[in-house]
This record gives sequence, C-alpha cells and structure tokens, in this order.
Amino acid sequence: MRQRNESAWLLAARALQGVGAALVAPSTLALITTNFPEGPRRHHALGIYSSMAGIGASIGLVLGGMLTSWASWRWALLINVPIGIAVAVALSRCVTETPRHAGRFDAAGALTGTAGMTSLVYAFIRVSEEGWSDIQAQLGFSAAAALLVGFALIEFRADQPIMPLRLFASRNRAGGYAGVLLLPAGMFGAFYFLTLICQQVLDYSPLRAGFAFLPMTLAMFTVVRFVPRLLGRLGAKPVLLTGMALLAVAAGWLWRLEPGDGYLTGLFGPLLLIGVGVGLSFMPLNATILAGIEPREAGAASGLLQTLQWLGGTLGLAILVTVFGTATRHAHGSPSDILTYGAARAFGIGSLIALTALLVSACVITGTKPKTTA
Repeated sequence: MRQRNESAWLLAARALQGVGAALVAPSTLALITTNFPEGPRRHHALGIYSSMAGIGASIGLVLGGMLTSWASWRWALLINVPIGIAVAVALSRCVTETPRHAGRFDAAGALTGTAGMTSLVYAFIRVSEEGWSDIQAQLGFSAAAALLVGFALIEFRADQPIMPLRLFASRNRAGGYAGVLLLPAGMFGAFYFLTLICQQVLDYSPLRAGFAFLPMTLAMFTVVRFVPRLLGRLGAKPVLLTGMALLAVAAGWLWRLEPGDGYLTGLFGPLLLIGVGVGLSFMPLNATILAGIEPREAGAASGLLQTLQWLGGTLGLAILVTVFGTATRHAHGSPSDILTYGAARAFGIGSLIALTALLVSACVITGTKPKTTA
C-alpha cells in the first residue's frame, strides 16, 4: 500500500511539473521573440538559449548521478526547488513584462488534445506489453483517433484556439513544426535505451552513466556557439539538414549495436554525432518557426513549438518501447543480450524517424524567410 501511495504521489508531482513546464517553456521563447528583432541578434539570443540547454543537460546528468549514487534519487528531484526559486527571483528583477492581450482559455481544445494524446501513448504502451491483439490497446487507439479528430475540429472553429491552425499557413513554419515533432520522437527514446544499456549492460553506476553522456552534451554545447554565424552565412536550411543527417547516421550506427560492444566501440561515436546533430538542428528549427511572427502571435507560436517537441518525445518513446517489447517478447539469451537486441531494434526505428524528418525538411522548407503574415 505504501509503495502504491508513493507511486501516486510521484505521478501527481510529475503531472504538476508538466503544468509548470507548459507555462514556462513557451514564455521563454516568446520573450526572446518579442525582445530581439529578427536577424543576427535573435540568432545570438537563440544560441545562448540552446547553450544553456546544453549546459543544463551536462550538469543535470552528472549531478543527478552524484545525488543518486551518494544520497538518494529523491534528491535529484528536490534540487530543482532552490533552482526554481532563484530563477523566479531573477525574473522579477531582470525581465521586462510584455504587453498583455485579452483572451480566453480554449478548455475544450486542451481537454480533447490532452486526452487524445494520452490515449495514444497508453495504447502503444499496452501493445508493448500485451501485443497488437490486446482489446485495451485497440480501444485506446480508437479513442485517440476520435479525440484527435474532435480536437482538430474544435481548433478549426474556435475564436482563440490553443493551437492556431493559421500558424501552419507558412510553408517554412509548417516544415519547422514537423521537424520539431519528429526529431525528439527518435531522440528521447534513444536516451532512454542508452541509459538502460549503460547501467544494465555495461554495469555503470548512475554517476558513471551520467559521465558517459558528457561527449554528447559537450559536443552540443560547443556546436551551438557557432550556429548563429553559420545561419548568417549559409541560411537555416543547410545547417538544419546537416544536423538531421548526422542524427540519422548516429541512430543507424546504434542500430548495429551488438551485445559484445563496449562504450568506446558502441556508444562513444554515436553520442558524439548526436551532440553535433542536435546542436546543428534545433536552433535553425526554432529560428525558422519564429521568423516572421508578429509579437501578438509569439506566445502561441512558441507554445506550439514546445508542445510539439515534448509531444514528439513522449509519443516517440512510446513507439520505441513498443518496438522494444515486440522484439524481446520471444528473444533468447542473457538479460543483457536481450536488452541490447531490443534496444538495437528500437534504434533502427529511431533512424527511420530521423530520416523522415530529414526528408520532410528537405522537401518542405524552402530556405527563404517565411512570410511575415502567419
């Protein structure tokens, strides 16, 4: 009973964190959009934003490993409290408030969209455990289809939709949103399985597993510092396609992972490529999506960007876990061999997702600035 109560509290707290992230993340990019004019200054601001993400990832992996190894995993969650308080105090003193606009909360759109994606993720999780013939999985897919169709209809008719469909009127922006959805779909699952391999196959401690990801985060942090200059010289599309190609190569490399591979032979190279690919991909995607956005639409465009990014990651993880579960259901060998076999199959699907993102971006994004009317 105690364990069940602790799980309920953990899930409730994570849900509350999600609500907080939904309020914070869009506002961050909206502030960058409204305070920095389009061009080199905004690219520089987005570069700093991406660099901070890289630093946070590096420190978070290592610090989380330290706290888990030396104290308890609970401290990895508690450490966010003083950080959040410090950021809130700094925001009140350093950030200028943007003009307010009257509006209404699209409750119907929020409920149908959230319920639809929850049903879809749940259905994929059921498939990974019970197979495609499971009744609950089939009901989940049916409910997801009905809810998401209803969500699209609501957004089409709403006066102030939570996901303004007019943002997709720009070809470049629509391509950018597709990339923001697809890239995390392949990446988040890869991080999950790489963590399992480090700890359960290579027998790393949480701290050592955190250090294992440093080549990726350091490469990302280094690359994003040069991306603003590359955008100014080459434009967003060549930089973006290069980054996506590297991510596809990294996922394909992990697809060939075998039980006997160690860290240097199996993981180091792909992690390095992932870091460079992420550094080259996400900033051009953000710049493409936010280009030409009017200040009044900055919040909606940034919110949709963040929503699709996390939605892609969540849905992608569910899909890759389904692939893993299907591949390992009848596999034979030691537990580590089975885990490596299933993870490699999941990485293969991740490489296909990355290739899809590359093809969509190559065909849809024109390489020119989006029109100023969204």
